[in-house]
Order: sequence, then C-alpha cells, then structure tokens
Amino acid sequence: MSKRFRFLLILVLLAVAFSFLYPTIKWYVLIPVKDKELAAGSRNQIKLYSEREAGEALKELLAFDSKENLPEEYLFLTKSAKERFKIEKKPVPKVWSVEDVLKSFAGRAEVLVELEDHYREEILSLKELRSHTIQLGLDLKGGMRALIQADLKTLEENQEKPLSAEEKEDAIRRALEILNNRIDQFGVTEPQIRRSGEEMITVELPGEADPERMRKFIQGKGLLNFHIVNEEALAIFKDYQRANPGAYIDESGNILQPDILPKGTILRGVYEKDAYGIDMLKGFTVVNKEAGLSGNYIRDARVNADQITGKPIVHFFLTGEGGDIFYKLTSDNVNKTMAVVLDDKIKAQARIAEPIRDAVRVTGFASEEAEGLALVLRTGALPVPLDIINQVAIGASLGEDAIQQGIKAITYGFILVIIFMFLYYKGSGLIADLALLLNLYFLVSILSVFNFTLTLPSIAGVVLTVGMAVDANVIIFERIKEEYRLGKSAKAAIKAGYAKAFWTILDANITTFIAALALSQLGKGPVAGFAVTLAVGIVSSMFTALFVSRLIFDFGTDVLGTKKLSISWRRMGR
Repeated sequence: MSKRFRFLLILVLLAVAFSFLYPTIKWYVLIPVKDKELAAGSRNQIKLYSEREAGEALKELLAFDSKENLPEEYLFLTKSAKERFKIEKKPVPKVWSVEDVLKSFAGRAEVLVELEDHYREEILSLKELRSHTIQLGLDLKGGMRALIQADLKTLEENQEKPLSAEEKEDAIRRALEILNNRIDQFGVTEPQIRRSGEEMITVELPGEADPERMRKFIQGKGLLNFHIVNEEALAIFKDYQRANPGAYIDESGNILQPDILPKGTILRGVYEKDAYGIDMLKGFTVVNKEAGLSGNYIRDARVNADQITGKPIVHFFLTGEGGDIFYKLTSDNVNKTMAVVLDDKIKAQARIAEPIRDAVRVTGFASEEAEGLALVLRTGALPVPLDIINQVAIGASLGEDAIQQGIKAITYGFILVIIFMFLYYKGSGLIADLALLLNLYFLVSILSVFNFTLTLPSIAGVVLTVGMAVDANVIIFERIKEEYRLGKSAKAAIKAGYAKAFWTILDANITTFIAALALSQLGKGPVAGFAVTLAVGIVSSMFTALFVSRLIFDFGTDVLGTKKLSISWRRMGR
C-alpha cells in the first residue's frame, strides 16, 4: 500500500470521524443552554413554545414601521416571500422591508403559520441533533425517573378471568425482562430498573430530562392488535354522530361508547401525527371488539421506506401459528377493512384484497413511531399494560466535586503519559503522542454516532484504552531500538521493528477484544458500558499504532530523507 494512498485514507477517516463527532461538539459547545432545555421538553411543550413565539413575533412585526428594513431575526420569512413573488410574477425586492414581506402573504394567519413552522422546525431539529450525540449517564448528568404501574386489572379484563398471585407475579417479571431488552436495543448503558412494591416499577434513564425519550422507551402499553372494521355498526354510528355531535367524547377527550352500538363492537378513534409528532384525533370507526390477531403472534418487525412515496412501511412477520390465524382471518374477510390498533388508537386501515399468511405491510405510521413500534414488537409485547404514574427529573448521583476530580485525574494522567513518551522516546515519542490523540479522536467519534451514554465505568474503559495504545507503541519502539542497535539503517530498523511487533500486539489485543465482546453481550449496565468502550478503543488503538504511526515514520525516512532515528537518549545505530 503506497504512502499516498495511506495518507488519503487517513484524511478520509478523519473527515468521516469529524462528521460523526460534529453533532456532539455542536450540542455541548455551540447550542445555548436555553435551546437545549427546549429541545429536551415534550412535544406538547414544543408546540406551546412555537405557538407563543409565533404570536409574539407577529405582534412585533406589525409594530414595526412598514417601510423599515426587515430585521435580521426575521429574514427566514424572505424565502417563502420570494416564492410567492415569483408565482405572482412580481419583481423580487433587492432589500426586503416589513411591508414587502407581509404583503407577500394572503393574510396574518399565513404569516403566523410560517412563523410557527420556523420555530417548530428549529427546536425539532435540535431534538434530532441530540439523538446523534454522546449522552452523559445518571452518575454524571442525571436524567429521568418514572414510576410505572402494572395495570393488572386491564390484564384480567383482556383475559376475561381473574389472575392468581403467581400469574400476576409472572406478568410483572416478564415486563421487567422486556424493559431490560428494550434498553439494550436503545443502546442505553446505564439504566436503573427495579421493582417498587408489588405492582410498581421504577425506571431511571440517563441524559437530559426528556419526557419523550421516556415515553419512547416505555412505548405506551405496547399493545398492538388487528381488528376487522364492522361496516354495519359503523353506519349506525355515523347516523348517531350526525344527530348527536360530540356526545361520544367526555370533557377530558376520552372516547365514550354509545349505547346504540351492537354487542361485540367498540368505537375507536383514528389518529394521525401532526407536525409536532403528537397524535391528533381525525375521525372514528367501529371495529369488532375481539381482536382478529394479537400482536403477540408477531415474531419480527422491520421498517422500510416506500419506493414511491418515501413514507415508512412497517413489515410484520408472523409466527407459524399466527400465520395460520391471519390467513383464516383475511380469507373470511376479503374486501373488508382491517384496522391496526396500537394502544386503543387506530393507526392504520387497509382493505383486504386477498388472503395473507405470514407477512404484513402496514403504512400510516410516522418515521419515529414506526421505528419505536418495530422495536417494541421485536423485543416482545408487554404481558401487562404499563401506565406512567409519575416522572421527574433527577440530578447526578455523584457530586459536582467528585465529577470534576475524576475529570482532572483523567486529564492529568493523559498529560503525564504524553510527557513520559516524549521524554523517554524523544521524537518517536511525539509520534506516539500524535497516534494517541488520534486514537481518542476516533474512539469518541464512533461512540458519538451510536448515541452512546458515557458513564464513569465507560470513562474507565477509555483510560484503559489509552494505556493499551501506549503499550503497543512501547513494544514497537523497543523492537525498532533492538534492530537499530544491530547497525541497521533507520528505514530497515523501522520495517523490521513493526514486522516483529505486529503479531505480539495483535495477539494481546485480540484476546482483550474477545473478553470485552463477551462482557458487552453478557454484562448489563456499567459492565456493558465499560466493555463497549474498551472494545471500540482496542480497534482504534491498533489502527493508530500500526497504521498511522508507521506512515509518519515512513514519511520521515522516504520523503524527508531522515537517516537517524530520534528514539533514545543513548547513542544508537550507525
């Protein structure tokens, strides 16, 4: 492999690593604290914020002198204004005044919508940015604590029988196991899940106090079923709806069941996500109360994009028994409508054109909702409905002083290692230091792209990685020194040193990597976080020690024409 190709490869990897790392840098360095707090809020809070800001902005715009130049903070309105001017074939102003912008819209309502869209997208983009950053664990930053109650009463109603104490205990135990599986899928490495009494579960998630993140983790009750729409009952309800508008919704917005519905049917709301990702009631339909197929028969679920519309499609793959049930269900109801009901909300409806056996394609879900639903179904539907009773923000479990001391210890240790390598190996020590810095750079960028949660055990894995990276360089340098003492040229000593050190370094790192891989698969919480960090660090340190530092040495001997190695204080070589 030529030096030019190796150099270009390193440049490409540096650029890719920076693209991975940039969201973390932007989030923690460039984003104001106020905006972070807004992005960590719920979607309802973001909606209230956007509506309030849009209203205040419109008032401010109307208060300006109409001939005054448009203030800089409202220049985003000119993009839409330009498009409207071009459509109406009007000359586009070179300098936009407040009057020009306001006249481009049909009325104040349109200006208000444009302003609200801007503020909404601004905060939602920050929310998306946060999902691609390294998060700090409970011990470093705090997070969310939720008290969850197992709704055993609803479970008994669904099973239409009273549950024994053993059955209740088994349902809660399996719910705990499924929640732990979801944690592994989400990549959260430092959660706390524990029983609190007989029917309560406490869940603590690290990171910013984000209620949406907690909701996504719990994913509502996680109950998905397929129901057949009862067309006759739906016709009866529509007649009732025209005569009694609003009589089927209580003051809290809950759907009431009209007495006129036939026995064995139930009224459900049809929901769609609005621009904020909030479920909005769009209509009603009547389905058979008994589910045609339970989500428990789904063995796998994946999300793909429709090739034409680009919208998410959720693919459900059924078990053998589930396939037989679904085939009979669809065979008996050809040309009827089937509703996909998630947590008592109809999310999608489709006409059954032909019998279906073991694979189902469903649209109607937003992207995040589709991914969350697929995750829930892959990890298993909850055996018992879970309701969030209370959720609060919690502080870091370690004091600020302890955290600062830990950071100082890591920083001082890293600096001492750099100084030692330079003092002991002279110029070659600087090469090792550069490789060490690149190792940390690659390590953090990889952890960032996976939205890794950084905890103190994870930091311990980083420190151990630094030690192993230094160890690899020490082995290489000692081999080079041995060859150099034999009278070989600088170029020959480097080549022989790397060749002899390669297998020693590879063997040592592979064995450690296997141990880290086993820990990451078998361990939970802090152990898994430590293992993942160590495994990624091993791969990164081997690359920088064997590839990057070798390129620097070769550049010195082949391009700069270096004849003597700066690798020891003792006189060596020719």
